[in-house]
Amino acid sequence: MRRLLLPGLLSLFFAAPARAQSLPVLPQNPPELRWREVRTPHFRVLYAGGIDSAAQRTAARLEQLHGPDVATLGVNPRPIAVVMQNQTTVSNGFVTFLPRHAEFFTTPQQGFGLGTVDWLDGLVVHEFRHVGQFEKARQGVGRVLGPLFGDGALGIAAVGVPQWFFEGDAVGTETALTRSGRGRIPNFNVGLRANLHSGFNYSYQKAVNGSLVDNVPDWYVLGYFMTSYLKTHYGPDVWAKVLDKYYRFPFYPFSFSNGIRRTTGLRVEQVYERSMAEVDSLWWVQQREQPTTTAVRELKQTGVGKIFTQYQYPQYVNDSTVLALKTGLAIIPRFVLLSRHGAEQTVFTPGQLNIPEMLSASGGRAVWPEFQQNARWGQRIASELKMLDVKTGRLTRIGKGQRYSAAALSPDGLRLVAVREGADYHHTLVMLDAQTGAEIQALPNPANDLYIQPRWHPDGRRLVAVTLSPAGKTITVLDPSVGTSKALLPVANLNLANPQPWRDFVLYNSAQSGIDNIYAVSTRTGQTYRVTNRPFGAYQAAVSPDGRTLAFHDYRATGARVVEMPLDTTAWVPVPTATADIPGPYAAALTAQEPAGKLVPRLLAARPDSAAPRYGVRRYRPLAHAFNLFSYGVVQSPSGNTVSVGLRSQDLLNTTQAFAGLGYDQVERTFNVTGALSYQGRFPVLDADVTYGGRDAAILYRGAVYRDQWQYARLTAGLRLPLNLTHSKFLEALSLGTYFLHEQVYGYDLPARKLSEVSPNAPLNALQTTLSYVKQRKAPARGIAPTLGYTFLGTWRTTPFGTGLEARQLGAQGSVFLPGLWRHHAIRVRAGYQWQDQMQYQFAPAVSFPRGEGYTSFDRLGVSSVDYFLPLGYTHWELGRLLYVQRLRATVFGDFAQGNDVRGTAAQLNYRNVGADLLVLFNVLRLRTPIEAGVRAVYRGAVGTWTVEPLAFSIRL
Repeated sequence: MRRLLLPGLLSLFFAAPARAQSLPVLPQNPPELRWREVRTPHFRVLYAGGIDSAAQRTAARLEQLHGPDVATLGVNPRPIAVVMQNQTTVSNGFVTFLPRHAEFFTTPQQGFGLGTVDWLDGLVVHEFRHVGQFEKARQGVGRVLGPLFGDGALGIAAVGVPQWFFEGDAVGTETALTRSGRGRIPNFNVGLRANLHSGFNYSYQKAVNGSLVDNVPDWYVLGYFMTSYLKTHYGPDVWAKVLDKYYRFPFYPFSFSNGIRRTTGLRVEQVYERSMAEVDSLWWVQQREQPTTTAVRELKQTGVGKIFTQYQYPQYVNDSTVLALKTGLAIIPRFVLLSRHGAEQTVFTPGQLNIPEMLSASGGRAVWPEFQQNARWGQRIASELKMLDVKTGRLTRIGKGQRYSAAALSPDGLRLVAVREGADYHHTLVMLDAQTGAEIQALPNPANDLYIQPRWHPDGRRLVAVTLSPAGKTITVLDPSVGTSKALLPVANLNLANPQPWRDFVLYNSAQSGIDNIYAVSTRTGQTYRVTNRPFGAYQAAVSPDGRTLAFHDYRATGARVVEMPLDTTAWVPVPTATADIPGPYAAALTAQEPAGKLVPRLLAARPDSAAPRYGVRRYRPLAHAFNLFSYGVVQSPSGNTVSVGLRSQDLLNTTQAFAGLGYDQVERTFNVTGALSYQGRFPVLDADVTYGGRDAAILYRGAVYRDQWQYARLTAGLRLPLNLTHSKFLEALSLGTYFLHEQVYGYDLPARKLSEVSPNAPLNALQTTLSYVKQRKAPARGIAPTLGYTFLGTWRTTPFGTGLEARQLGAQGSVFLPGLWRHHAIRVRAGYQWQDQMQYQFAPAVSFPRGEGYTSFDRLGVSSVDYFLPLGYTHWELGRLLYVQRLRATVFGDFAQGNDVRGTAAQLNYRNVGADLLVLFNVLRLRTPIEAGVRAVYRGAVGTWTVEPLAFSIRL
């Protein structure tokens, strides 16, 4: 559940004077969907695809929580639209103000974070809290900026509010107002707990900005404990008071920290230190109450070192070898084989994993779900099954275009059980043929309970799954052959997960002691047992084929490790059947403080009432709502030399973007009027923009300086086809575009013109076609460049209409990326060729020119380059509150080019440049998004001189 704050801010500042084809391609739904709208007093809920009942329920929940969810912020949010995205299998949600609306992704997650609350109910509580947080910005400076910037003023005013506050406060609200918010789930904070107990007490700078070496908990975890500490000690409305002080005037460094100090007397660093000390103390008390730690032995794992690396979700392939998922800051996710004595072996690198907890292995095969992005429609993301033959490496794709969120292989490896999530928010357990993917049986589910992480019983006939209903979770044994089901545990507020049947028992994960560990329940007697007691968490039980050994992953501060222990039922400790989890730190106090702390959990536990109000539904036509003004005022171009006063529009379904504005060029001191439109609701993206403005420039001609003022009109119109082809460990994309370019000038009286400018006597009427393709292996967090892949860009520009200026250009450039000598080193080899007929007009370059040189337009131009990328160090350097340095890196390069003029016969220039970039990745003023800047030094071989240039984001300033 993430909120798109920074991308919205960047688009506010950077998109104003841009051409339509530079407006970003946003994720859309397929155009054949028929959209509807539910209207309530405070919300507009947009949906499509037969999700009517879920939309009505969501609308009712939103209305019920409109007041209680934001009561402690002291705001009454204005009406807002909520888009229910049901064509994707990604589990997410966000709120943005560019344009102001919320989006709920309707597929429930299958992991621990779901808790015991319905997925959509949890989204309502968390995401509407963000709406209240944004509403808080409509005061002080935000109230003044509103008329100048529209809803964009909210982001400008909130620029100093750290992301940990937004997400941590929302997690605190879901924890206070539901029976199972993430603050109550030990798995949510297991990384922080392990760090503190292991003596990894990081500075506030590192906690906020992250690390490329160590595991630093994210905004959600850090923010939950910091915001909850102040709520618990200074009252539930403490953050409302902090924000009131902050928004009076936020535009100075550390203004948010100053708001905390003026409210509580504490600086933000003190809040961090005190919250960490307090929660560490609470966890130590809980730890001392735990029984003796269970002894385990580790399998051989070679990734253990200084860099955070994890081995998780073990599955036995034979009695002594397990298949596990290896992840970390230095690697992309991969499946590995681990054994007690042999070396670790990499088996396969998957694509976009959906739920790694659902790795399943049996019969020499392994299966897992992967996201499959639709090539054109970004909101249509399937979840298919990938099945791997562990011995041969043969990969099979099952369920093309389907929506399987979890799956497991039968003991003989011939069948699959999977959870299929319908676009109508209906949850179905299905059995599939593992060879063909054909559906064998769909189990009835009239109550629409959510099945979580199903597994086969060793008898190959029955199924076991965690089941979530409005009353809570239980573990259910199902027999598809006779249509029966049996709950093994009472339905309760227990965050059960990872069921694993074995003989007359089902092993499972539970946090009933306050720490996630493995428990077992007898299918005959219902007696429950504690199987493991590990200090931070034992997860994902797997039983060896001979039934003698239990494997699981054991959490550590340096990363989870796969361990084993004897599977001895006589060592299990009988425990009473639990009916509720132990609440995590601050959870009970937060609920007690909330005005609706007791009302809302009961409300969310109830099934939808047929007597509840049913809101009116009407057809929603995207084209009728294509123009949605959300931001206006003064914006600046990325180059910094153009200022515009304009309007920004974007509809709620991302089909139409528009900009209209008055611009001012600070260099030439001239005005221009621009209009741009991009319609993305059909297969090709349709773009158009028009600009009319003035120029004021001078030229040196025959020893004299001439200055003139003239006007120009420019029109660009065309289409592009962006395709996302990613389906493996490689990121892959293809884009094809063609545009008509027209430009004409008026009142041009200079005696000569540059060939890159339009003639006063002849307009430019051109066509431009581009084809780009990229395929690159995914990079880990520590990666600085692709280590395998290639790219291609082809450009064709011509004037085929026989009117106006005549010119032609053909350009092609390709790159190949290869591994370097050591980890995270990379090599890029690039080459290109550009051919031009430029007697009357010069187009912009279609290939890269040697670094350190200004562009010269040749008739024939061949270019090549070699780059070597290497990291120099991963650091945690701090300069007080001002600066935090995470990485140093360098690029050594050589650029070569040969340019020929007058159709290759009159003149030739050769370039032989070498140089290096030195770049530093750092955070300023504790903003979590890092900046990369540095310096470039180039030796220009043709003239024997050095050039030094500043770099930002690897682009020359």
